[in-house]
Amino acid sequence: QVLLVESGGGLVQPGGSLRLSCTASGFTADAEVIGWFRQAPGKEREGVACLSKVDDSTSYANSVKGRFTISRSKVENVVYLQMNNLNPEDPAVYHCATERGYYCSGEYDTWGQGTQVTVSS
Repeated sequence: QVLLVESGGGLVQPGGSLRLSCTASGFTADAEVIGWFRQAPGKEREGVACLSKVDDSTSYANSVKGRFTISRSKVENVVYLQMNNLNPEDPAVYHCATERGYYCSGEYDTWGQGTQVTVSS
């Protein structure tokens, strides 16, 4: 059973935008904390954005603050990552992930296969 499925990645020019989606199912749909991290070749995994369903509080990596927005549909188990003003530092595989607990800590224990984001002119 695939629990977290990401979509929305692709190729975009510098300065462009993409919106990623993540559909949660099974036990991940009940997780209180859901977020996104990215993994680029040769780089460490980086937590990008996180949301707690307890109070819809959010947190962001400094590298994406002001450009990325995480949100969720309360009707469907879908979380979004709106990415604006993409730059050459953003290309990576973006993974949707959940963690135990009620507030964001970065200790993800379940994640999806990821979706590739490429920024190129």
